[in-house]
Amino acid sequence: MLRKDRILLLCLCFLFLQLPAQNAEPSSTDNSAKMEWFANAKLGIFIHWGIYAVNGIPESWSFFNETISHEDYLKQADAFTAKNYRPQDWAALIRESGAQYAVITSKHHDGFALWDSKDKVFNAKRHSPAGRDLLTPFVEALREEDLKVGLYYSLPDWSFEDYTDFTRIQKRYAIEEEPKRWKAFQKYMNAQLVELKKAFDPDLWWFDGDWEHTAEEWDVAGIRELLFKDRPDVILNSRLNGQGDYETPEIGVPVYKPQADFWELCVTMNDSWGYQQNDRNYKSSQQIIDLFVDCLHKGGNLLLDIGPKADGSIPEAQQEILKDLGRWTSKHKEAIYGSKSGIPFEHFMGPTTLSPDNRTLYVFVRDVPKDGKIFLKGINNKIHRAYVVGRGTLLTQKTFYKVYWNKYPGVTYIDIPESEIDEEYTVIGLVLDGEISLFKEETGAVESN
Repeated sequence: MLRKDRILLLCLCFLFLQLPAQNAEPSSTDNSAKMEWFANAKLGIFIHWGIYAVNGIPESWSFFNETISHEDYLKQADAFTAKNYRPQDWAALIRESGAQYAVITSKHHDGFALWDSKDKVFNAKRHSPAGRDLLTPFVEALREEDLKVGLYYSLPDWSFEDYTDFTRIQKRYAIEEEPKRWKAFQKYMNAQLVELKKAFDPDLWWFDGDWEHTAEEWDVAGIRELLFKDRPDVILNSRLNGQGDYETPEIGVPVYKPQADFWELCVTMNDSWGYQQNDRNYKSSQQIIDLFVDCLHKGGNLLLDIGPKADGSIPEAQQEILKDLGRWTSKHKEAIYGSKSGIPFEHFMGPTTLSPDNRTLYVFVRDVPKDGKIFLKGINNKIHRAYVVGRGTLLTQKTFYKVYWNKYPGVTYIDIPESEIDEEYTVIGLVLDGEISLFKEETGAVESN
């Protein structure tokens, strides 16, 4: 009987292993198929728009840090008019910049919603002179421009009476002491997520504020199940206590290439996310493109922020940067969209990208070479053709330090006439004789020649 019992147990275990998994979530280790559009997009536009634009103060943080009272902060809603809001113009400008997607703040930490939230909480339609749902026309305009739609959503709501935190100093309650209040907040939050999903069906969710609670307290598993239901290809950022599809470094471009398969740097044009009339510390178009090229070289995306005014107009300085960016991206699109991270600086002293098939190397030249030449070293491939991206001009090349008795492929110099220099970055395409191959061996003394 003992032997029969063991055989029966083994059979049951085998049958159990053959059963299909139920309610399986999308794999976190193999999500390359759904991430394809995101990886190829390279550039997105972030939009912080809310009542904080009225006085030009830090979004939500100004009352959280108690530099203004909560009451006075909320009064800004009385002057949030959106009278010059033209969502089609926004979307057209985003398209002109070369961005492939946009992420807009549906609700920041202050709880002010841009759509007509059916739970009648603080929102643009019911509690501001704007008097209408501001999110729907923008989402529609993005889709008309064939741009992917991303919704920023703050997990915390510092204005909601049943949320735990209120200001940096004041806290309403602890979850373990008043679990019913926390359940009431979760019900409210989940209802908003359902509304947003049903109304807009975004391609990407950009969460924020997860640091205030654990994954268990937020019920991240439940949020993921809700968002993936009927939409397994939707993309989530990592600010769900790390349980997302891609990493989101902020402000400072990583010095070294991130280990994550997919990542996106979010950064401001000046020093503010939302509109602040006194913040004129804008980066130049050149500096923005410097940042973007660095992201391209490291295989990531740039999510560049704009902060519209309370009337819905985009500041001229921000428009100019987007248009300058668009001029450059339009000219060099073959080296940008769908590209892969480039080669180490040991082979070229500057940023690079690779074509999807690894057979074309793109080198980015920021300045005018003092002798009209750039050089690459340790490239095993033969360079069939060198040309100026966006113009097609063929360039001459010559290789030195390559001899028959040594495997070292030498150093190749490429001439770039000053007439071909781009005002921000000149991009040179190098068509190789096969997939790129880099020389990585040590070179030693001559043994026989």
